[in-house]
Amino acid sequence: MKSHTMFYSQFFSVFIIALMMTLASCSVSKRPKQDSSVTNQLGDAIQTHLVASKASSELEITTALSRMKVSKSSKVIISKHKDNIIHLYSTDTLLLIKKNKYRGNEISEKLVNFDDTPSAISTLITLFPIDAYRILTYAAEKNLIDKSSLLAIAVEYNIDPTIVLDASATGMENSVTPLIHSAGIVIYGQDEDNSSEVKYRKVGDNKWLPALELAWEPIYGALSGSIVHLEPDTQYEVEIVVTDYLETKNQYFFDFKTRPNSPPIDPEKIYYLSEIYNGGQLDLEALNIYGDENGYAKIIGDGTLIEAGEEYLSAVNIGSQAYVMLENLKIKGGRRYGIYAKNTHNIWVNKCDISGFGRIATFYKNNIGYESTDSNSPINYDSGIYLEKTGNSVVENCEIHSPIPKANHWGYGHPNGPNALQIHANHPQKEFQGQIIVRYNRFYGTNEHRFNDIIEGRKNAESTGGFVRDSAIHDNYLAFANDDLIEIDGGQRNVTVYNNEMTAGYVGISITPNMLGPSYIFHNYIHDLGDERGKEWAAIKAGGLMSLPGGKSYIIENYINTNRNGIAASAMRGDSTFWLEARNNIIINRLKNNNVGLGVLDKEKYSESKFINNIIFNTKVMRPYYELNIDKLSEHPDSYVWSPLWDTETKSLVLPVLPANVINNFSRSQDMNVESENHSQKVLIDDRMLTRFHNQATKGTVTVFDGNSVLITGNGWYKVPLEYNFDADDIISFDLRVEGYSEVVGISFETDNILTQNKVLQFAGTQSIGHDLRQKLGSTLSKRIELNLSEYNLDSSSYIVFILDNDDAKLSKGSKVYFEDIKIVKGGSEKKKINETVGISVGLTSEI
Repeated sequence: MKSHTMFYSQFFSVFIIALMMTLASCSVSKRPKQDSSVTNQLGDAIQTHLVASKASSELEITTALSRMKVSKSSKVIISKHKDNIIHLYSTDTLLLIKKNKYRGNEISEKLVNFDDTPSAISTLITLFPIDAYRILTYAAEKNLIDKSSLLAIAVEYNIDPTIVLDASATGMENSVTPLIHSAGIVIYGQDEDNSSEVKYRKVGDNKWLPALELAWEPIYGALSGSIVHLEPDTQYEVEIVVTDYLETKNQYFFDFKTRPNSPPIDPEKIYYLSEIYNGGQLDLEALNIYGDENGYAKIIGDGTLIEAGEEYLSAVNIGSQAYVMLENLKIKGGRRYGIYAKNTHNIWVNKCDISGFGRIATFYKNNIGYESTDSNSPINYDSGIYLEKTGNSVVENCEIHSPIPKANHWGYGHPNGPNALQIHANHPQKEFQGQIIVRYNRFYGTNEHRFNDIIEGRKNAESTGGFVRDSAIHDNYLAFANDDLIEIDGGQRNVTVYNNEMTAGYVGISITPNMLGPSYIFHNYIHDLGDERGKEWAAIKAGGLMSLPGGKSYIIENYINTNRNGIAASAMRGDSTFWLEARNNIIINRLKNNNVGLGVLDKEKYSESKFINNIIFNTKVMRPYYELNIDKLSEHPDSYVWSPLWDTETKSLVLPVLPANVINNFSRSQDMNVESENHSQKVLIDDRMLTRFHNQATKGTVTVFDGNSVLITGNGWYKVPLEYNFDADDIISFDLRVEGYSEVVGISFETDNILTQNKVLQFAGTQSIGHDLRQKLGSTLSKRIELNLSEYNLDSSSYIVFILDNDDAKLSKGSKVYFEDIKIVKGGSEKKKINETVGISVGLTSEI
């Protein structure tokens, strides 16, 4: 790790805030209007509203429903299902669903008495879309509906009936799916109230290591999650303890071996390109080249260029051949694709350079390219590599660049154009679905010649679309897209995206929708976004939880530094709800406007989303800026002051956190390189933060030096933002040096831009104001000052004010005051040492 990963708080512009702080009311009012305590499923909202209205009769319930303040689409649903809603509420069935009472027979005893039970079940699925699979599975288990009714409801609501039938049968088999550096775990037959403790170790090691708890997945009724940072080709064992609502504990054991860093090669099936290629398309199906699980067939480039003309769909056709490795090939051309595989598995592409692929646009309509005037659709989905219905494969150490077509930007409608890599990992056989690894690649366009999405998933409104499951995208450099740089939309079960650098796209990562989950977005560096016009939406976009339910995504320890938004809602089929747990991220935004410059833009504020210990900061307003459910917000103590590192090309930062905020198995701790003081933090100051205070005259100069020191000459009062709640034993310390004549030298802690005299702490001067502390400086006029702030009846502040007051212009000549090495210390003397703080990496954890 380079030196920029040294102890972050040495550089980070911070004022320590109480770890369990309550923000001053003035700072809360600066945020967008917040809604707290939000429920998002319409059934929850109806149940809550009707209880509050105290409606009991059919007429009262009907009246109460008509007065609900909901969207137009929700009003349509209520009108269509009104009779069923009245009955479901009156029989407490809505309440039972809301409380997840699926364990016994209470719900079935209610539903069986309906005149039209399938219709009631259909209404419940409409009102509780996240619970749709659970409701239908429960109905099948309790024989509330026959198979034909089940299939009819499944078709109506786009539910996969095979999931329902599998889950309602004898049970599904728990699984662990190892990749090279991670493993995905799924335990079926679980309940939403269940919790888990996960630990793992290498076989033969004595010490168990803690992992992140498993996530609830409502579609299959499973607990699911990933263990990351594993070593290749290594045997591991896992122990999981699941505790249910009765505090009953169940143990689960798994053992697995991670995959090797390279595949086994059949020595009889090693081919040098010059020996098998004579121009045109390299067709592995025609050459009948393939391997098996004991050894891949390997084709090695030896300087020969593969160059295919427009008559070939792809420059390299793998077709349905399996267990094939391509290495060190230089590939140019292909009418649609550089490399194409379909209905296959176990493909390994390494160290290939792919360019010049895709169709030539001979006709443009509204700046969107078509192959000809007779074309029915624009040029789209042409790709450097397309793995169609292909899984269990690796793409590594490749460069994909310079496609023939280019993508339009959003100004002309949804971008159409080429991709570097296109994935549809829904292999016909389940054991080969997903399991795609994309690592150590460089995929890039140019500002004028951009990709659509750089890594694109097909069929992204299906749970079997895109990467499907158990896949990893890591250590890649991705740049210049007019839409998404990475798209993992679809199932996303145990899909990980980490340690990637992403820049120059309209969106960094799309997770819209997450239909199974969990997915993990961690340790990425997303910066300087923008399409060819410079316009952008967000570093991470999410949505579709209600329209295409219902998976959770973890956003962990990413460094995001861009103009517009950090994490932002994006509608899928009219729904922008998302389910996230965002922890330990640093999100910096530079613009501010309507829906612009928010660290988090969560329009629907789903009640299960959580935002824990993140630094969210907008440099335009010099404070956090977000729209989210503040009941689910817990801010990092260092959230309120600008850092000079954000104006550099730093790709990784070290964030100080308390041990409770270290994320098991995900957080990478760093040597903080200094002995940690008792929450002692330097107050770093930038020229842009320093502004004139109140109506005080300023005749002289002000200079910031050494990052956290201020020099004032002549006559001046200057303020710096400081959001702070004072606790007992909080200390401010600084070196104070006074030269020349002065009327007042001191500091003040203010909540606005108006002077409050009893908040002034005076250390020198001929006049008197506020608290007289001139004895602390004494006649030396140069001393280290250390003050217990609670002794001066200070409770909170929004600004710290530095004061050199000299109204007499003649006497002020030569007057100077230095405030140097300013620190604030939580909970006691600056000399008191602690070992509480841990440094963790945010952003890239290794060079790309």
